[in-house]
Amino acid sequence: MKILYTNFHPRNGGGHANYIANLARSFQGEHQVAVATPGTSRLYGMASDIAGVQCLDMPFSTRPAAMSAEVLTLRLLLREGRFDLIHVNGSADHRQAMLARVGLRDRPRIIWTKHNTTPIRSMGNRLRAQMGTDGVIGVSDFVSSLLLDSSYARCPIRTIHHGVDTDRFRPVTAARAQVLRRQFLGDLPADTLVLASVGGTDRDKGWIYLAQAIAKLPIALRARVRLLVAGDPIQGPLLEDFKRLGVGTSVVFPGLVDRPELVLAAAHIGFVLSLHEAFSFAAAESLSTGLPTLVSDAGGLPEVVRDGVDGWVVPAGNLDAVHAWLRQRLAEPLPPTMSPAARKHAETAFSLRGFARRTLDFYQQVCPACARRRRA
Repeated sequence: MKILYTNFHPRNGGGHANYIANLARSFQGEHQVAVATPGTSRLYGMASDIAGVQCLDMPFSTRPAAMSAEVLTLRLLLREGRFDLIHVNGSADHRQAMLARVGLRDRPRIIWTKHNTTPIRSMGNRLRAQMGTDGVIGVSDFVSSLLLDSSYARCPIRTIHHGVDTDRFRPVTAARAQVLRRQFLGDLPADTLVLASVGGTDRDKGWIYLAQAIAKLPIALRARVRLLVAGDPIQGPLLEDFKRLGVGTSVVFPGLVDRPELVLAAAHIGFVLSLHEAFSFAAAESLSTGLPTLVSDAGGLPEVVRDGVDGWVVPAGNLDAVHAWLRQRLAEPLPPTMSPAARKHAETAFSLRGFARRTLDFYQQVCPACARRRRA
């Protein structure tokens, strides 16, 4: 099978970059894989490091003048490359893929992954659903329910949860965890509870509710909690709101880290308290590291963590619920079954192997000719 992955993000790309890189890495060697994305993007660097994957510097603009030239370039690529399938990941690259394949003799199928919970009622979505989509992947049942209530209901729709690298994100020994805690947080009393997230620092990621919950604790209990929140440096009104809490010594921001697995390995508990979330790489990575994980009930997050088994689910944006949970965690030891349950759940539900297999199965459903060639 010849697969072209596209992504419009010119810089970090967040979960899109990890998603595409994981698929490209899983299929390289067995299939012919190319990735088209801006050369300035994090994905371009990641894909360039995967042996056997063709990486193409290709912008996906929204300005009509630039877009026309880019569509022609993409059309030439499709005609010469004779791809079986284009897997698009955003509205800009989806639109250009739709336009670029018009009138081609060998029309590649287009599969779109919806990575977010934004509305899909626009005229652009209706056009893409009708003219430029052969199949849709929702990253959670929550997202798939939005798709089924839209113009995309005419297409095959499949829920496929993300896969994470369970070899990279894995439990560490107690001694190693202690070394990492000292590296990020300095020397701490033995009874300190460390909570970590690699899901980002935007306000919508909800970490500020844990910071507010810490601020409500008595001084003696406050001293027993540390938060590690990896992501972009906070600034503007969010920074001012955080400073007013007066918990600066309890919350550490290690920044955008190259090795998020080390941040998680330093913790006792992971958390992702987003106000809006389609799925969460960060929550699945936390489970894979063997961390019981606290999540909100936003979007697809309750599909990642099993409440009371390998973590906890609290109402999104509910400070009282977060504060009550934190008081309980400081009063009671962690159930000893939670950490192994978290790791087992990640290995079973979110492995890269399973993620790739389910995605390939959907490719073959949408592109029966590809499946026949594969069996031949």
